[in-house]
Amino acid sequence: MKSKFFTASLLATAVFAGLGMSPAMAQTSTPRIDQAQQAISTRIQQGMASGHITPSEAQMLIRRERDIQMREAQYKSNGTATPQERQQLRNDLSALNADVERMMANNNVVRPPVNAANTPGIDNLEYQVSRRIDEGVRSGRITQREARRLERREREIARHEAFFKSDGVVTLQERRQLRDELDTLRNDVERMINDDRRGRG
Repeated sequence: MKSKFFTASLLATAVFAGLGMSPAMAQTSTPRIDQAQQAISTRIQQGMASGHITPSEAQMLIRRERDIQMREAQYKSNGTATPQERQQLRNDLSALNADVERMMANNNVVRPPVNAANTPGIDNLEYQVSRRIDEGVRSGRITQREARRLERREREIARHEAFFKSDGVVTLQERRQLRDELDTLRNDVERMINDDRRGRG
């Protein structure tokens, strides 16, 4: 019996090695959860493009998605994501997905009138920066502490945007300031993601 178990263990190790994984990696690998996260991100982007999801709603959904990703990273940090932890992540993603789909099914499509306070290019850039932060957290290139710091900078830019819009007009100078702030933030995010540091977090 022991020899059979030993043979099975050797076989499992060989399979993992053939896949480029160790048994420990298999315990922390969550491909279905990662696929669900990617599908939700795609739906949020589709919702923004169709007008079913407003930029502020998208930011709220992205924050929830990021919270789930951070929890996933925390669960994986000890080398094992337990079945209970995986189920919790699936439950949270299912609830988030249901909220996204409810917004997508809403017939009240928000298409703001074209006016001097609209900033679709800046809203799109904000979304792209948020997505890159999410990707950095998911890949382990951005730590939870760094993500919180980046998110504070995102909120500060959003406050500037809201202030500029409060009088009904966003001037060219104000748009340039927002773009400059977002470009600086995006550059910092890209530097973190492309930095070849190891053993961080």
